[in-house]
Order: sequence, then C-alpha cells, then structure tokens
Amino acid sequence: MASSSASYWLTASLAFILTVQLLLLRESQAQLSSTFYDSSCPNVSSIVLDQVQQAQKSDTRILASLTRLFFHDCFVNGCDGSILLDNSSTIVTEKDAVPNNNSARGFDVVDNIKAAVENSCSGIVSCADILALAAEVSVNLSGGPKWSVLLGRRDGTTANITAANNLPGPRDNLTTLQQKFNDVGLNDTDLVALSGGHTFGRAQCRSFSNRLYNFSDNSTTDPSLNSTYLTTLQNNCPQGGNGSTLNNLDLTTPDTFDNKYYTNLQTKEGLLQSDQELYGTGASTASIVDQFAANQTVFFESFIAAMINMGNISPLTGSNGEIRSDCKKVNGASERYTIRMAVKDLSSAKA
Repeated sequence: MASSSASYWLTASLAFILTVQLLLLRESQAQLSSTFYDSSCPNVSSIVLDQVQQAQKSDTRILASLTRLFFHDCFVNGCDGSILLDNSSTIVTEKDAVPNNNSARGFDVVDNIKAAVENSCSGIVSCADILALAAEVSVNLSGGPKWSVLLGRRDGTTANITAANNLPGPRDNLTTLQQKFNDVGLNDTDLVALSGGHTFGRAQCRSFSNRLYNFSDNSTTDPSLNSTYLTTLQNNCPQGGNGSTLNNLDLTTPDTFDNKYYTNLQTKEGLLQSDQELYGTGASTASIVDQFAANQTVFFESFIAAMINMGNISPLTGSNGEIRSDCKKVNGASERYTIRMAVKDLSSAKA
C-alpha cells in the first residue's frame, strides 16, 4: 500500500513539473510579438534591411550566411544570440565549435546592424532579435517569402560550445537529424523545410568529401549521388585537395531562394549527405520533399512556419538575459575583467 501511495505521488509530482514547464514555455513564446518594437524602436526593420542590402553589394553569399547564423544560434541554448559572443574570461565562444569554425560568417554585418540600431534607439533591441530580423530580410531579398518576425527576445550571458559541437551536421543520417530536431521541439516538416535553406549559399569540400572518396567499406563513393554530379564534385574537390574550396549548395539556382533544392534531391543532386538523406530509399521525409518540389508556395508557407517555430526555441524574455550593447560580449564584461585583474595585481603585490 505504501509503495502504491509513493508511486502515485511520484507520478503526480512529475505531471505537475511537466505542466509548469509547458506553461513557462507558452508564456515565453506568448511574450514574443511582431509589434514588440513598434513604440520603442519603430525603424528597426528598415535599419536591418538597409544594412543587409549594403552588405549584399559586396558579398553575394551574405544572405545565406546571415540566415544560417540564426539557425546555428537557435539550436544552441535557444535563440539568445550566444553564437555572437567572443572568447573572454567567462565565455568559451561557440565560434570555435567545429560546425562554426572557419565556416559561420556574417558577424561583422551583425555588428554593423547593431551599431546602426543603437544610433537610432540605444539599449532597446537585442542581438538575438537582430539575427531573427536579418534572416527574414535575407530570405526575402533572395526571392523567398516575407513574414512578420516575432520579436522580444533578450540576449543570453553564456555560450555553450558543447551544444554547438552537436549542431545538425552535413554527415548526419536521417535518424540523427530527426532526433536533433525533435530535441528542440521541431518535427519532420520543420526539418525538411529548414533544410530548404540550402537552396542558396555555399559549402566547403570538407563538408561532403566523404561522399566522393572512401565512402564506406562497401562503396568507394556515395551510391546516392548522381554519377554526373559526382564527377563534377570530384573535379571541384580532388582527393587531397583544398578542403576549403566552395561549392554551390544548389547547383541549379545557387543564389535564389526557391524550391529547386528539392527537385535536386529527386535527381540525387543534393550536395551534403544530410540533404540527400531526406530523399533516401524508404526515407519517411521523402513525401514532404515531393510536396515541396511540386509546389513552391507550399514550401514557402512551411518554411515560414518552421522559421517561426525555430525562433520560439527557449527565448529569453521579460527580465531574463539582457540587451547587449555590443553583440560580441556580455554587458560589463570589460569592466569586470579590469576589476578582476586589478584585484589579482593587488594580491600579487601583497604577496
């Protein structure tokens, strides 16, 4: 009887904890709003657009790069701008994580956006929200859809290089991808839609060279690769060559945001292993790929929904976090470092 009673209270307690967690999650999401800055910084969207357009003039890749930054931010500690933090006495930067090192880019553009926003409305707009706005602008400028970005996130004061090293990766199989998306509350439609972000941008040879040479014990090359496309990639990325050489993620329309990424998968011309996995033999996601390949409007609508869902991953709102004055460091970081060094010098002098 005592064991039954204990079991009941354990179950009830777990149910209560889960309910509280769900309520807190809904509360944090409910605090995000497309009109969040309408009174406090009404020009923020136009400022972001202007700065991204300026960057685009000299860098055709920047639109895809800024979109990717938002993705890499939200999957680690939620959408809190942690990917922007540099190394410091208290921060181990996510920029040095394997998926980001010498790969993630656009940080200078984010800094320029932040400076312009600060000139207009100081201390109001978070770096996390700047990433969200820059991603939407970048997609739209590339020919993709436009949507109302939910805003009101605050910036985190920590980074998580361990989690950054576990981002969805170019060599992940479908099961691994599904698990990583499920871990942050995203489903298969979100997975396939967000993967469509590879409809523009570039990838380095090292991201997929495993598909070209010594793929497995049973096959030298990845059998899911179109043979003509394989030859093209081997010419671009010779064995033992420069692993940093760039290749178009979408061989059809590399700088346009459209649904050609999905038609490429249907013809076995997905660049990354993680791309082609979505349309592999028996893949549970293949039907979603077919839907998006057949109807660009359906893809755009699903992409918008997926971006909003991703943007709702564990946002800091209310009094949580802070509004960084410099996206590269938490507020007061330099002052705290100065105080710490002064105390250390004083202690050394006394010794």
